[in-house]
Amino acid sequence: MRYPALFAPADEGGFVVTFRDIPEAITQGESESEAMEMAEDVLISSMDFYFDDRRQVPTPSKARPGERMVELPASVAAKVLLLNEMLAQRVTPAELARRMGAKPQEVNRITTLDHATKIDTINRALHALGKRLEVAAV
Repeated sequence: MRYPALFAPADEGGFVVTFRDIPEAITQGESESEAMEMAEDVLISSMDFYFDDRRQVPTPSKARPGERMVELPASVAAKVLLLNEMLAQRVTPAELARRMGAKPQEVNRITTLDHATKIDTINRALHALGKRLEVAAV
């Protein structure tokens, strides 16, 4: 998942980075490379708001002129897809655990960003929702 970001020159120097799809994500850096590093960090951190509030994470838009794409790590993107599917189907973590034949604690870890989860486990959770995870090299 790649989100478009605007890198605007700041009056005091450096760049302010904003994401129109993820309004919670705002950061800045002294150089373009530092601003990109900060943009990657704030994008990941902003996902916590959606997970904590159990809100749908917006789908990335196409870049507009002047925007740069910032990529979520694959592990975070997979969890975003799982969260969005759970919300779309109105499936609670307890119901997902039942469908997976898993303990509720396992599903709570799967749907937490700060817990490392094997990609196969996320795929198993998506299968329980009638979906599958596809990985492609582009």
